[in-house]
Amino acid sequence: MTRTTLIALATLGSAALLLGAYGFQHIGGLLPCKMCLWQRWPHAAAIAIGVVLMIGGPRPLIWAGALAAAATSLIGFYHAGVEWRWWPGPSSCTGGGLDLGAMGGSDLLSMDAPTGLVLCDEVVWSLMGLSMAGWNGVISLGLAAIWVLAARRT
Repeated sequence: MTRTTLIALATLGSAALLLGAYGFQHIGGLLPCKMCLWQRWPHAAAIAIGVVLMIGGPRPLIWAGALAAAATSLIGFYHAGVEWRWWPGPSSCTGGGLDLGAMGGSDLLSMDAPTGLVLCDEVVWSLMGLSMAGWNGVISLGLAAIWVLAARRT
């Protein structure tokens, strides 16, 4: 495959994952947690990098695409580990983030509480034992490899 084909493949892969995430959210009704949103930003960067490269951007920029794909892969694997309770996640979006004992009665009865709160340590969808975060980690690692192949093409 040519460098341009590999860049296009990696760019389209990130676009597919990003569109899939939006589809799960807006069509499937699965709201993203904070860490899910973190995983989207590197995909957006990889898409932008791919587009710039396709219109003649500088060749070293390919490594930035590889870095973006590797970053979202690492976030995905970290998030999957939080879901499996292998390590703690951010206290702001995991089950331990709310201290009910420190809340007063008016806080507990308040109707101003956030709705649609999604915790980062709960799996809302899985396929073959992997959550969306786990699949993002695996697929994005493959996309990072494609970016590296593109960078190494002469």
